[in-house]
Amino acid sequence: MAKTKSTDKLPLDDLDFSILTYLQQDGRVSFTIIAEKLNVSIGTVRTRFNRLIEDGTISIIGRVDPEKVGFRSYAHIAVYVRPATLKEAVAKRIAVLPEVSFLAMTSGAYDLEVNVMCRDNDHLLAFVDRLSTFEGVYQTNTTIYFKVYKYAQPDLMLLKR
Repeated sequence: MAKTKSTDKLPLDDLDFSILTYLQQDGRVSFTIIAEKLNVSIGTVRTRFNRLIEDGTISIIGRVDPEKVGFRSYAHIAVYVRPATLKEAVAKRIAVLPEVSFLAMTSGAYDLEVNVMCRDNDHLLAFVDRLSTFEGVYQTNTTIYFKVYKYAQPDLMLLKR
């Protein structure tokens, strides 16, 4: 049997989703507790966990509450790119900026959607000013989030058939 390369994605099964669900609730939960709750061996949980790490399905990070550590200005920025052939180049340039928490190409009225977290409104203004100097950025439209009610990872239970 050929060994699977880390770039080959194996389909996730119910056990993988269950392990991921426990890790989303508490990223520090022990393999022993997960194994007990799922009625499998610790080795099974460890093997599945290592595969999920190796194939990039999960990464273990310390997730902070942005407001509690000093980010006071959140915004959604719609970016219009002209000519359209520069979308990829503009997106790549935006993606490396540390303020960016989400970036996507859209099918709507604008080309790129950018969510940012900044220290304060002055920092946000400087970010938008810098963004508007990028070659290809034709126009931006910034919407400030006054209050964030939910900031979460996707609920894996939504994928249950």
